Amino acid sequence: MNSPSQRRIAIDAMGGDRGVGVTVPAANRILARRSDLELVLVGDSDRIEPLLSRVPAGNRGKLRVLHTDTEVAEDDRPGSVLRSARESSMFLAADMVKSGDAQAMVSAGNSGALLMIGRHLLKTIPGIHKPAMVATIPGASKQSFLLDVGANPECDAQHLFEFAVMGSVLAESLNRAPARVGLLNIGAEHYKGTEAVREAAEKLERCPAIDYVGFIEANEIYHGQADVVVCDGFVGNVTIKASEGVANVIRNVLYHKAGPAYFNRISRFFSASIINSLTMQVNPERFNGACLLGLQGNVVKSHGNASVLGFCHAILEAANEIDNQVPRLIANKVESIMATA
Repeated sequence: MNSPSQRRIAIDAMGGDRGVGVTVPAANRILARRSDLELVLVGDSDRIEPLLSRVPAGNRGKLRVLHTDTEVAEDDRPGSVLRSARESSMFLAADMVKSGDAQAMVSAGNSGALLMIGRHLLKTIPGIHKPAMVATIPGASKQSFLLDVGANPECDAQHLFEFAVMGSVLAESLNRAPARVGLLNIGAEHYKGTEAVREAAEKLERCPAIDYVGFIEANEIYHGQADVVVCDGFVGNVTIKASEGVANVIRNVLYHKAGPAYFNRISRFFSASIINSLTMQVNPERFNGACLLGLQGNVVKSHGNASVLGFCHAILEAANEIDNQVPRLIANKVESIMATA
């Protein structure tokens, strides 16, 4: 697939717990690695410009600032942002994607507001009723994808079916192989789960365009039995946050709680490379950046408390979305499925 010649990413520089303290250093770090990208920092230039003095001169040509001193607060109600936050950094970044001035946007801000703004400006792909937020999760041999992880706490069978379609497109665009799709459930038996999950399973079984492998239980998510695991946003959000909590505990025990003596004893049995591989594998920062699938544009949501490294991964996720032209691929697959339904 040919990648777009322009890769400009609009960054909501004010979003997240630490705002410009994370977004600006992350932008600089990315430009040092990816000369093919252009970044636009949308936010208060009085707070951004002092941090740009640390940016090497060679990177400045790929970095510009779009000024606004308005931002979406974490406690702003999503329903009010379309009236009160049209000049906010989040809204203006999304508007750049709508106008074609940017090919993707990244924000660590208010998730509900980002969903509302994205749907308002970019609209959903024809045939898709709700966008879904998708998270990358580590596996034994390769990464897989979990969706929805928070955009839609309540879903019916059709929504879950559409999530499966979108997730399969994303997985296939990145893995270059047919995607196996499973539904997250409380058991493998066909009679278990909510009515919506059971009906979604029936829809997927009847769809030849989806390689449906059945129900996946929570303890199987990381085993690699499915490339895409589908659930509603409530279940997905709880699942991903619980997983991140466990991962942080493991890292904390290995590096801080156990102490050097215990760590040295581990090292006698495992090589340093294995230990480093394990801790990297369970590091949530490596998988930061949830794509908002189903919109007619590329939107990536970063964790609000992401570090510079984590926000870098969110920017790289946006670059992947541009390169793989995911919204177009989803639209094509939805159109194909609807034509044969």
